[in-house]
Amino acid sequence: MKLVPKAPFHFDATVHKPDHFPSADNDWQPGIRWQTMFWQGKKLGLKFENKGTIKKPEILLHVWSKSDLSKDFIRSLKEETKYRLCLDVNLSEFTRKLKSDPFIGPIIEKWQGMRPLNYSSLYEYLMIGLVLQNCTIKRSISMMQSLLENYGASLEYDSKKLYCHWQPEDLRDVSEEELRNLKIGYRAKSVKRITDTFLNGEVEELELRKRTKEEQREVLLNLYGVGPATVWYILFDVFHYFDELNHISPWEQKIYSKLFFNKYPEKPASVERLFKHFERYGKYKMLAIHYIWEDLWWKRKNENIPWLEELIRI
Repeated sequence: MKLVPKAPFHFDATVHKPDHFPSADNDWQPGIRWQTMFWQGKKLGLKFENKGTIKKPEILLHVWSKSDLSKDFIRSLKEETKYRLCLDVNLSEFTRKLKSDPFIGPIIEKWQGMRPLNYSSLYEYLMIGLVLQNCTIKRSISMMQSLLENYGASLEYDSKKLYCHWQPEDLRDVSEEELRNLKIGYRAKSVKRITDTFLNGEVEELELRKRTKEEQREVLLNLYGVGPATVWYILFDVFHYFDELNHISPWEQKIYSKLFFNKYPEKPASVERLFKHFERYGKYKMLAIHYIWEDLWWKRKNENIPWLEELIRI
């Protein structure tokens, strides 16, 4: 199927985020993204191909499935994909308001049309958030791989072998002890409790999208093991609030301090100073930080940044 994002649109900077830790549900090369997806009971293999330009964008989306897909299913998949990849978002006001800023203006120009995105369902995103808690990226990668191998589904398509994320039903009869045996530590209890919440229908993602931001925040914070940092990410990545910035972790504090004030991680700027600084970006403060953050990680793909490597510790 053909997808036409609202121009401008930067394909690679949108579909591939170098700051995301590697996982076995996707692959990328310039101009192409392979991504598995579970949608309406079906495990899908997706391939996004760039067929346009920044000013005249077009994406060709190939879909693989073991069963036939109805026209209604394809239509719903298209709409969900547009939502998750922010393809209908108009960035003109964001660009107009911030293009003259001496710090972020050149970055906006460099990555013109880049969108935040989330390939995952809310449940899947929560699982990712859990494996990212309180550990090195290397361990997060290891935990996610173990969970995918044990509870995900292996899909082979277009000469790729990837995993499709597990769903709540896949863990219905899995005990907390079994999860702990995968060496995910205390997160086993959170995985099980959140999974049960979804199985019991206490959280419905599509219904939650219709609620206000503060109602969404309240629902998310009531989930076992979910804190302000995970909720902040969800409100930005999953529900697309571009002003959402209510938490800065110690790790992010160190990186922001170096980026904005050239203060080394050992003596970072205070969180209060950072929040005050970010207010200059107004209702787009989190989107602005996303541009600055992604620019740093794209630089890392091409050059060594010692202070950043020390903080990543893959």
